[in-house]
Amino acid sequence: MTAKPSPRGVFVPACTPFQADLSVDSKLFVAHCKWLLNEGANGLAVFGTTSEANSLSAGERTEALEQLIAAGISPALLMPGTGCCALPDTVALTRHAVGQGCMGVLLLPPFYYKGVSDDGLYAGIAELIQRVGDRRLRVYLYHIPPMASVGFSLALIARLLKDFPGTVVGVKDSSGDWKNTAAMLREFPGFEVFPGSETFLLDGLRNGGTGCISATANINVGAMRELIDNWTGPDADAKQQRLTALRAAVQRYPLVPANKAILARLQGAAGWNVVRPPLTALTREAQDQLFGAVEALGFELDATAATA
Repeated sequence: MTAKPSPRGVFVPACTPFQADLSVDSKLFVAHCKWLLNEGANGLAVFGTTSEANSLSAGERTEALEQLIAAGISPALLMPGTGCCALPDTVALTRHAVGQGCMGVLLLPPFYYKGVSDDGLYAGIAELIQRVGDRRLRVYLYHIPPMASVGFSLALIARLLKDFPGTVVGVKDSSGDWKNTAAMLREFPGFEVFPGSETFLLDGLRNGGTGCISATANINVGAMRELIDNWTGPDADAKQQRLTALRAAVQRYPLVPANKAILARLQGAAGWNVVRPPLTALTREAQDQLFGAVEALGFELDATAATA
């Protein structure tokens, strides 16, 4: 039996800032990613759900990734999302990420057609791996059926691990179901399992988990890193309770605009409130309610500069 991994930390699905014309604000994006790393992020899972990745073109993703690396962020810290509905797009983004030296890719299943079989999903991933054809490729499956409506069953994961050892190496489980995460940890020792919410962070670590990849790491990454670094300590449960309380307060609102509203306050950059349609920014009333809820938990919202 393979030994269970040590925690690898918190990877942030970094929010993507936009300018008033809805183009990517590259300068603010780079600054935010550097700020997250300075605040304690172990890595960045850019172009995930919270990044509004499926509102970005493939060209925008490749350009933004190159800008991060050109700005001095090591590709060894980057796990970009590359999964698309169209196989050629997924191949192009994945090949690009591997070529840039990224540590791995976070792979959504092709998600437009519903009710597809495990055989169909397997065929898509196998074709991707074959077409990329690079031994450096490391795939982290992105299991998020609440959004994608399709996902990775335990049987499919077992098949992928058997046929592509060393290539399919981990999963982000955003099912929201601890029983599913626990089953992954139990069935696949050595597989890198990231819960998709810090609500399950401590339970995951205690059961051989890898860390977490969480939307609210955009605003609370330091506290998550502190728990990861001290998860065997006497105050670990208290740290987890604080993380869970903040997550609950934020997720009462749509997570992308809620995170961006808080970032606008934290970083003193009003442009963070811009989201791409079909998402809409929080109303002023909703923002005030959100800010009040998180401040009541002792979370500081004084504006700070996102500099690096």
